[in-house]
Amino acid sequence: MVLRREPTARQMRLGLELRRLREAAGLSAVQAAGLLGVNRVHISQIESGVTGMSEERLRRLASHYACTDEEFIDALVAMATDRTRGWWEEYRGLLPTSFLDLSELEYHARFLRHVAILYVPGLLQTEQYSRAVFSSRLPELTSEEIELRIQHRRARQAIVVPYEAVIHEAALRIRVSDRATARTQLDRLLELSEADHITVRVIPFDLDGFASASSTMTYVGGPLPKLDTVVRDALHGAAFIDSEAQLNTYRTGFRKVEAASLDPEQSRAFIHRLAKEL
Repeated sequence: MVLRREPTARQMRLGLELRRLREAAGLSAVQAAGLLGVNRVHISQIESGVTGMSEERLRRLASHYACTDEEFIDALVAMATDRTRGWWEEYRGLLPTSFLDLSELEYHARFLRHVAILYVPGLLQTEQYSRAVFSSRLPELTSEEIELRIQHRRARQAIVVPYEAVIHEAALRIRVSDRATARTQLDRLLELSEADHITVRVIPFDLDGFASASSTMTYVGGPLPKLDTVVRDALHGAAFIDSEAQLNTYRTGFRKVEAASLDPEQSRAFIHRLAKEL
């Protein structure tokens, strides 16, 4: 099988889950290779996402690893046999890999949740707002790089799964550009919040006892809870978090932030008041 030069985050996640199954079974890579009739290097390549595998081989491995969770195995098979070449591939080699990995995750997501503290979430941004954000990046981006990022973000905004955004008042008030851009962005939030599959909640400044101001995150729902992913901004791109303990922590964190926020109707009224102030 041809080796991948640059496996995607989703392909690496499949390999990671297979490694977790192997380790839970108490088997070494050498032992797993013997059971499958391959060499240890091949197991290493599978577990790093460098090479793929067939459904038959994956199910054989799962059987050797004594995994009896059929729903989980079926989800891994779906990941292994997926041949989707998504719209984001046209940006390969033009944008950082993390941009493409995030797009692929969102494409396969069952639901999306976002907590935003300083900026309106990218999936809800107007073009003017996005342009202002990208133009402020350091080191500075070229005009071509900015346009590519705006085009990519616009394509990501075709949200079809349930999406819930909890946005702090700071993100609504910070003017990334001018007054007109801010007003247009608030109007856009009001428009999007009317969609059946999009929920917008606001955390106001005067909320007592809110200590989760550093909890900016995107939570991507996988086919099963154990295949969920949390995406956090990092210095050189996005960081993808998938350990069970950390996922539980972020689930709890989102529930707390959600509980502390205004309900959707109150949030729309709040955004409307801010827009009238501009």
